[in-house]
Amino acid sequence: MGAGNIRNMEEFAVLSGISRPTVSKYFNDPASVRGSTRERIEAALKKYDYRPNIYAMNQNRQLTKNIGIVVPYLADPFFAEVARNIERRCIAAGFWPTLFSSHGEQKLENNILDSLRSLKPAGVLLGLLGRASDRSLVEKFCRDVPTVLIDANIEGLGDAFIGSDNFQSIPLIVEYLCRTGEPPCFFEMPALNPNANKRRDAYEQAMEILGHTSQVIRVKGETWDFERIGYEGGLRVIDAGLPKTNTILCSNDRLAIGFLAAAYEKGIRVGHDKDSTLRVAGHDDHPFSRFTCPSLTTIAQDYESIADRSVEALFGLIESGKRADVRSETLFEGKLVMRSSA
Repeated sequence: MGAGNIRNMEEFAVLSGISRPTVSKYFNDPASVRGSTRERIEAALKKYDYRPNIYAMNQNRQLTKNIGIVVPYLADPFFAEVARNIERRCIAAGFWPTLFSSHGEQKLENNILDSLRSLKPAGVLLGLLGRASDRSLVEKFCRDVPTVLIDANIEGLGDAFIGSDNFQSIPLIVEYLCRTGEPPCFFEMPALNPNANKRRDAYEQAMEILGHTSQVIRVKGETWDFERIGYEGGLRVIDAGLPKTNTILCSNDRLAIGFLAAAYEKGIRVGHDKDSTLRVAGHDDHPFSRFTCPSLTTIAQDYESIADRSVEALFGLIESGKRADVRSETLFEGKLVMRSSA
């Protein structure tokens, strides 16, 4: 047997002259073996360039170190940032996170959940598509696997939900926009997840409380390509002479970025200065929102706290070895970020 041809842990143990149980013990917890033995194993690993198949190891353990992370659309910077924070927390705690993206497709989301079962995860942090999800399949998965839902709250699913408080954040920006200029209309597309509906409802409630009439503008779009939908919808809205206000509150920053491009193409100056004719605001504090032209006024979601609390909730389930008796929900408040666009 030559170096570089080691197929499994048994062969590595023979080649390195260390017992198979000791090698296995090391891979489960390096600190559990004597220092001199650990040095021998690590020298052999370097010499033979061997790396164990962690997933195969975990199949033989009742509790694995695998953590599944599922997001609906990884190209969305919000999900990318939350996933990045979650991955780092999992790795620091000695778990092996595996990240999946559903890419906006129910079939792919279903296949991901099936694949996760084969990994026997200790738990899963699950960002669902929402409206397009197969609820019966997701329900079965959540019954079988410790699961914490993130971002999209679908009632009754999972052991816990961690997300943002849309009924706090939307009124916050609506009040600001009404206080500093004309009351806003609400620019949206057909809802792909529960957050979109909650934000529209929160907008309508806030406008009513402030004594203003709501104006909801819904543009066409059924995919997760929000910037394109915002751009194309924005062109149509501007050509139609809408809205009946000079202030646009977009359901999310990605739609707002598309709308800003449409306004630029139509020669409309956006901003809150006296030379501008339109104000545009969004929600989420998309990582690129500070670099749009003009920079986008928005609501910042607490990415770090959402990620940290999600991981803490899942680790609590894993450590207790019990499923939650009562499903918990944790909502984080958003913060108003005032920039040049509104």
